[in-house]
Amino acid sequence: MSLVSRVLPRLSRGLNHTAYRPITSFLLVSTPHTFHTTYMMSSPAKRKAETQASPAKAKKPKVQIPEYHLTPSRRDEDGEIVWPAPKAQIERAREIIRECASAQKPTLILPDKDADGLSSGAILHHTLTSLGLSSDLISVYFPPKGSNVHDESTRSTVTELSPAYIFVLDQGSRKTGPFYDASHKCLIIDHHFAEEGGFPEGAEFVTAHDCPPVATSALLTYAICLPLHQDLEDKISWLAALGTHGDLGNTLKWQPPFPDMTATFKRNPKKAINDAVGLVNAPRRSAAYNVQAAWEAVISVEGPQPLLSNEKLRDAQFEVKQETEKWSHVPPKFSRDATIAILTIRSAAQVHPVVATRWAGFLKSDKLEIVMCANEGYLPGKVNFSCRVAKHARARIGDDRVNIIQTLESIVADDPDLRARLGESFARGHKEASGGIINVQEWEEFKKLMGVGENSRKKAETKTPEKKKPAQKNTLQNYFVKAS
Repeated sequence: MSLVSRVLPRLSRGLNHTAYRPITSFLLVSTPHTFHTTYMMSSPAKRKAETQASPAKAKKPKVQIPEYHLTPSRRDEDGEIVWPAPKAQIERAREIIRECASAQKPTLILPDKDADGLSSGAILHHTLTSLGLSSDLISVYFPPKGSNVHDESTRSTVTELSPAYIFVLDQGSRKTGPFYDASHKCLIIDHHFAEEGGFPEGAEFVTAHDCPPVATSALLTYAICLPLHQDLEDKISWLAALGTHGDLGNTLKWQPPFPDMTATFKRNPKKAINDAVGLVNAPRRSAAYNVQAAWEAVISVEGPQPLLSNEKLRDAQFEVKQETEKWSHVPPKFSRDATIAILTIRSAAQVHPVVATRWAGFLKSDKLEIVMCANEGYLPGKVNFSCRVAKHARARIGDDRVNIIQTLESIVADDPDLRARLGESFARGHKEASGGIINVQEWEEFKKLMGVGENSRKKAETKTPEKKKPAQKNTLQNYFVKAS
């Protein structure tokens, strides 16, 4: 009996029909002497081992973003680092704060509505009361949704309150008239870009913008206020961390020139501070825009832990998370030169900065510089937009660094009429995180100048049509025709 006839029945009893077929074919072409060797050589494991692996594709080098604290610092004539702001400005700010506390007159604090602004406002509030100013003499005002401290609505409120001292914190600044006509003293504490002389008339200021690595407004206020009273450290250090992480992120390394906050983080864990950032930011992003709830929460606690269980903050955070998730999947369009990605959403919540930040860390392109999210549903008849530097572009240094404000201004540089109509709320904020509020009509004109969507259309139009493969002439059908 042959090897096939002896082995095949035994194999067939242990195999199903599918497995039986290839082995049957194999056995029929095998001789008794080659069966064992050939079968073993034909096993899947062996064939896989013998298959030559294709060379691995070279990976793109990982984008290395420089550590923020290592940004080259400005130095004075003696070679000393100027940080967080010029010494003369800091000393003058301290004089005004002391003077305000001693005067015992109506005082108005105008802080911004995010974690950095609220923290800086709380630091100043604690400082003034520690120095003896009655809390009954301090008012805190937040402009309504869509407004800012330079609007007429704020001017009317300030006039009604008639403060002798006004402190404007983290609001960004611009050249305007005085906040109101009566005699008063105004101090601006800020870190946003401001043009030469870009401050309200008669106001004194201290700014961190020109002293890199740029400190947040909360950190600047902390540096100003800390030496003014011996009992301030425990009250305001965690607020400085809260505001700083709110603007610069939770991966910031607290190394020089940043102050040593080791003791602060022992009392107040970083995780609690980082979790509190999202909660404090939530009310101003919600459709209800309940900034007052965030302020009351921050000013009434001695650390971040109680903020984590605040129901008003948690409800606002849930709403914002839902809206963010809803609009984070909108596909981007690109500018004509592919340097700007534009996402358009329609939400009553202020989630456009968050969406822009998410996509800035996700999109990968050597050309891409800026990610812009435009919200057409935040204010009636307006478009609110936020811009962030794309992750791959953040590693640029020197003259190659992306300046969002400069880029936005350059787009409309040849259209002075449009630039005038875009107004003072266009291209505000930081060089790395800018935005604005403009009318719908001007937004459409601005998009046209950017060439939104033209880049993808151009590719589609210029795409080389695929060459049709020639039909196979030697087919099975004509083979037998020819053979016959």
